[in-house]
Amino acid sequence: MQVSSFNALNADRKMTLAEIITIGDEILIGQTVDTNSAWMGRELNKAGVAVNRITSIQDKETEIINALDSSLSLADIILITGGLGPTSDDITKQTLCKYFNTSLIFSEEVFNEVDGRMKRRGFPMNEKNRGQAYVPESCTVLMNKAGTAPGMLFRQNKKVIISMPGVPSEMIFLMSEYVLPLISKEYPGGAIVHRNFMTYGVGEAVLAERLENFEKELPAEVKLAYLPAFGLVKLRLTARGSSKDELNRIVEKEAKKLYGIIPDAIYAEGEVSLEEAIGNLLKESNKTMCTAESCTGGTIASMITAIPGASEWYKGSVIAYSNEVKASVLGVDPALIAEFGAVSRETALAMASGAREVLRTDYSVAVTGVAGPTGGTEEKPVGTVWISVATPDRVVAEKHTFGDARTTNISRFSATALNMLRKQIISK
Repeated sequence: MQVSSFNALNADRKMTLAEIITIGDEILIGQTVDTNSAWMGRELNKAGVAVNRITSIQDKETEIINALDSSLSLADIILITGGLGPTSDDITKQTLCKYFNTSLIFSEEVFNEVDGRMKRRGFPMNEKNRGQAYVPESCTVLMNKAGTAPGMLFRQNKKVIISMPGVPSEMIFLMSEYVLPLISKEYPGGAIVHRNFMTYGVGEAVLAERLENFEKELPAEVKLAYLPAFGLVKLRLTARGSSKDELNRIVEKEAKKLYGIIPDAIYAEGEVSLEEAIGNLLKESNKTMCTAESCTGGTIASMITAIPGASEWYKGSVIAYSNEVKASVLGVDPALIAEFGAVSRETALAMASGAREVLRTDYSVAVTGVAGPTGGTEEKPVGTVWISVATPDRVVAEKHTFGDARTTNISRFSATALNMLRKQIISK
């Protein structure tokens, strides 16, 4: 047995593959959300390691063995989390002993670490905690300063298998202290570059059609992925190779092409929301905005005020849910509502103009519609919304029709309104 030391391998692969195995019934039944895999995936990508597959399995010996067999046939690095606790349902350590044909031995170093941790926390040492000091004889022990269960590293046929606790803070400690430095040392040369483009207002199928030739002409090392959600589609360019500088150059060239094809759809790069993009535009131009909301009931305002520092560019909102508030606060003519209805182009225009005047902002966005599930008519079915944006130069309105699910409609109304505002801000 070795403690906290690694023997370097001569890895000459261009791309290292990893697989992640998470063990625990609590993950499979939805009691615990697997945040470990997401964190590891991000860090492995930064290290130039491609994650081939993430597998979640039960706390069963056969499941663990089958998952290991499968992963070892495909990947260079196998990372396991879970099943290392002191209770009877934690069987990972015993199963690994069986898999690697070894046995458990008592580690004084691990025991002293566990004992010291228990004393510092004022907890008594019992047999269950003492059992944490038993480790497979053939493994390299990874001392866990964040918990009581040590990590364990095995090597087989020039491949690395590392088992870590499922507690996120302990996994992060072991990954940061041992695993990522090992990857940097033993698997150099690989590089992965991602670049994300946020789009709104153009459906996935339409984007795919517009980008069909672009995709066909991509270099072999670059792939394009579509990640849709409620009208928002994130486009991700991923390049894999041996030189990060070269990959960045290639991706930059493809990014310029992408902007040339769909300039109307891309609103930002990176993990940026529509409301954040709008805030950035307003801060750059030293302008302000407000909202007038009927059917969305303050949802747009809530989205905006969730952004730190929004007070620099956002003044407030009028939630004009009733016609009386539309008239008394926003100044919408009751005769106009009587003639055209609350859900109409005319009312939306008046709401946007009124909000901009009352709250004294450069821009305003107004929303009035039928969120459902009731209230629709043949002329204005559930899902109908009128959105208006008032700017220093003009007031415009658009009609959209979505589905019949209330919660979904409110989300779509709000996002569409923000995107319409964004377009007006950047329009010449």
